[in-house]
Amino acid sequence: PVQKSMELLPLGPVVVIDTPGIDDEGELGALRVKKSYQVLNKSDAAVLVVDASLGLCEEDFAFIEHIQKKQIPYAVAFNKSDLAPSASLAKDLQYLKEHQIDFVSVSTADLSGIDTLKEKIATLAKTEDTKLRIVADLIHPSDFVVLVVPIDKAAPKGRLILPQQQTIRDLLEAGAASIVVKETELEKTLEEIGKKPALVITDSQAFGKVSKIVPEDIKLTSFSILFARYKGDLEEEVRGVKALEHLEDGAKILIAEGCTHHRQCDDIGTVKIPRWLKQYTGKTFDIHTSSGNSFPDDLDTYDLVIHCGGCTLNRREMKNRIARVKDAGVPIVNYGIFIAATQGILKRTLEPFEEASRILNEI
Repeated sequence: PVQKSMELLPLGPVVVIDTPGIDDEGELGALRVKKSYQVLNKSDAAVLVVDASLGLCEEDFAFIEHIQKKQIPYAVAFNKSDLAPSASLAKDLQYLKEHQIDFVSVSTADLSGIDTLKEKIATLAKTEDTKLRIVADLIHPSDFVVLVVPIDKAAPKGRLILPQQQTIRDLLEAGAASIVVKETELEKTLEEIGKKPALVITDSQAFGKVSKIVPEDIKLTSFSILFARYKGDLEEEVRGVKALEHLEDGAKILIAEGCTHHRQCDDIGTVKIPRWLKQYTGKTFDIHTSSGNSFPDDLDTYDLVIHCGGCTLNRREMKNRIARVKDAGVPIVNYGIFIAATQGILKRTLEPFEEASRILNEI
């Protein structure tokens, strides 16, 4: 699939993914078709482009059925509508009308219908619920929130990572003040701030050090746990943490990440988490890793999935991954929840989240 970022008003910034055909043949063709179907896992809206001169075919009907099962808003675009036999096109359009399927007739030759198609996509692509917030619903206007951002060899040069940027933006929109510090300056900042912060948010990897500095009467959580709630399923991932107590030697564990960052010598997914697993359980495991779009199909072969916060994935794809793991009967836990559990502070880091705290107390 080919991705292209663009601005689509009134929707705003969008990523358009042009997939291979869904009627390819042969072994390579089957792989291309599979990729086309996989793209739906992260699509907020879909447009099925049909050659109007040929009309709807069996593969088109199968694709429409798949889109409907995933409950993705979609429309059909009849390209080459200027060349289509009127009787054939009329038959297809009648079918779509009877089944209440949105469609647009377009022509890339004379550009007719293109503006109508753009308007249709903009109305279809309603992304995450606008009421969803990263952190704003946990604090009040004028609150102080301290963000702990380690600057180590894994930190990108000259910028903050995406979840840190987005959290700061959410706090600004909430009318709160965010104070960003390294873990080495945290203790002095808390002493001199002059007002108790409503919340301290840290990189999960610094949980051990930060939890010792932050007084117990100040709420503490991490960017990863916030994103488990914002993009994933915090409650399901809290339930998954129970699996840590029942893993046997040699258990097969998948450590999955949504991005394809350059791995450092002390990388969190391939080095730190396996080390914390061994230290916490005293056991040795069969560790597998995945990154980017390479989320495996054979999920039922794993005993546990440990997934990153998914900051580079959209909400639909993150929830799809969690649902697939759950359907396979495998527990899943988020990086932040896992690290908090191994550091013995999970109950404290879930305190800001009422439902998640209740579930933890029950398991």
